Amino acid sequence: MLTLVVILGLIYRPLGDYMAMVYTSKKDLKVERGFYRIIGVNPHSSQTWAVYLRSVLAFSALGVLLVYGVQRLQQFLPYSLGLPPVEQSLAWNTAISFVTNTNWQSYSPEVTMGYTVQLVALAVQNFVSSAVGIAIAIALIRGLAARRSLTIGNFWVDLTRGTVRILLPLSVFAAIVLLVSGVVQNFDGFQHFTSIAGSAVTVPGGPVASQEAIKILGTNGGGFFNVNSAHPFENPNGWTNLFEIVLMLAIPFALTRTFGRMVGDVRQGYALLSAMGLIWIVSAALLTLLESVGHGTASQLAGGAMEGKETRFGIVDSTIFATSSTATSTGAVNSMHDSFTALGGGLAMLNMMLGEVAPGGVGSGLYGILIMAIVAVFVAGLMVGRTPEYLGKKIGAREIKLASLYILITPTIVLAGTALSFAIPAVRSSVVGTSLANPGLHGFSEVLYAFTSAGNNNGSAFAGLTASTPWFDTALGVAMLLGRFLPIVFVLALAGSFAAQDKIPVTAGTLPTHRPQFVGLLIGVILIVSALTYLPVLALGPLAEGLN
Repeated sequence: MLTLVVILGLIYRPLGDYMAMVYTSKKDLKVERGFYRIIGVNPHSSQTWAVYLRSVLAFSALGVLLVYGVQRLQQFLPYSLGLPPVEQSLAWNTAISFVTNTNWQSYSPEVTMGYTVQLVALAVQNFVSSAVGIAIAIALIRGLAARRSLTIGNFWVDLTRGTVRILLPLSVFAAIVLLVSGVVQNFDGFQHFTSIAGSAVTVPGGPVASQEAIKILGTNGGGFFNVNSAHPFENPNGWTNLFEIVLMLAIPFALTRTFGRMVGDVRQGYALLSAMGLIWIVSAALLTLLESVGHGTASQLAGGAMEGKETRFGIVDSTIFATSSTATSTGAVNSMHDSFTALGGGLAMLNMMLGEVAPGGVGSGLYGILIMAIVAVFVAGLMVGRTPEYLGKKIGAREIKLASLYILITPTIVLAGTALSFAIPAVRSSVVGTSLANPGLHGFSEVLYAFTSAGNNNGSAFAGLTASTPWFDTALGVAMLLGRFLPIVFVLALAGSFAAQDKIPVTAGTLPTHRPQFVGLLIGVILIVSALTYLPVLALGPLAEGLN
């Protein structure tokens, strides 16, 4: 872990400063100007929050249609590997999944989708859905930094710059490193061999390194293979495992530096970084402890809970990866979370329930913790009887309503989806009879994990759940869709509200939001507002199972 922290510390400042420069630069690259001409966009124009939102929704809706269509036409495409078209409900679920940066997979990728679908549909969305997340965060930062402005930037410019200047070059570098380190990259299809034991073996290939890079860097998580980053073709050794964890955390942590630079006070960025980092470190340490101690004779004789974990990684590398994955909305796995101890699996679930703000997904983590910071300032203002303000912007009734709606929407999706899965008789029959291989408390946890993952746009799963059913394809698709775009509506509305305000001068009564006291308050608000919302349902699943 120390090596990981040192690496992240070394790249934090240059990456954060670079991203701030990307979104504040007045110059456009030649390739960007060509793209703007093609789509008919004036890069020097700025949009109101409502127009910005419409652009986001229109672009995402087009993405869903394209990803769905490519899957349904797979048999006519080159490099389809002879695979049939993806079934309708699964194609819809997958289209929603990748456009919302969730990358939930209710299928085995290597035997469901050919190379063209993987590259043209899925990999492209890995880039642009991540760029959308960063764009939303940048729009909120502009709103906080602006003075009496009706606009918050241009979505098409933010999308293009995030893709071309940040995600694409970093992904090329990451793909080369992964390729050199042993991750496969080919178009060889299925190779047939005879094993030492004399049985027939089919080994799939594919352009894995290029997709693995953006899958991890963009906190996407959709694996090229069914077992994701536990597959030796995706994550062959301890070095690649460390590198992939760095990729997961790099942009979300560095965006706090970008935030500090763009609002003109880097101390504000360090405060958010501290809150993110402390939660992540505590979560990783607790998960490592729970899995190392284990429960039962077998786990204790093995020196820890090694079920579902790769021996080439062991417990520590598995738990740090799992913490980073569930705390960043990546959803990639190098071990099976369904095989974690009951309390360990519950902690991975809690990472998502916190809103994935430690450090959260690319872009979504930053705007998520900024919402929490706004609520923390509001709570502090109530304590001392002052009108709350954050970075010189008043937090009034409109702002706190929008922040509250943001906080409430995801728990509503998660809890409603889980409840309906067991409350509707016909659905319950399908869930219990078809989807659940593990009855009882653990089976309940699998369903709760699925909706937690979908509603928070994470994408990881308890592997014991069979989710390729009409109910889960539909319900989880709706959860992913609402969990992505309803919060974006509230974030952009907040950005517009803050942008229209003027800056309030700092006075003796202004709450300092860069000091350790505020970091502690922010962490407290995150834990109380988010975690306690889910305590009753956690008590029905992982907590009850762990204490049983």
